[in-house]
Amino acid sequence: MTMIDREEILRRIIELEVEHRDLDAAIDTMTNQVLHEELQLRRLKKRKLQLKDQITLLRMQLIPDIPA
Repeated sequence: MTMIDREEILRRIIELEVEHRDLDAAIDTMTNQVLHEELQLRRLKKRKLQLKDQITLLRMQLIPDIPA
């Protein structure tokens, strides 16, 4: 992996983490409202989980392979 690839992955991880935090805040706000849209809330939670999975996969790419 080149340094540019590594930097690109790190940049993408940061972008995804920011979106993940934003979704977390939106979900908290929506959950605290008396009347909230259940479908929208479920969609936000699903997107948040997708982001978490993407972040995990990208972080795994940063770990060097260990020869067997």
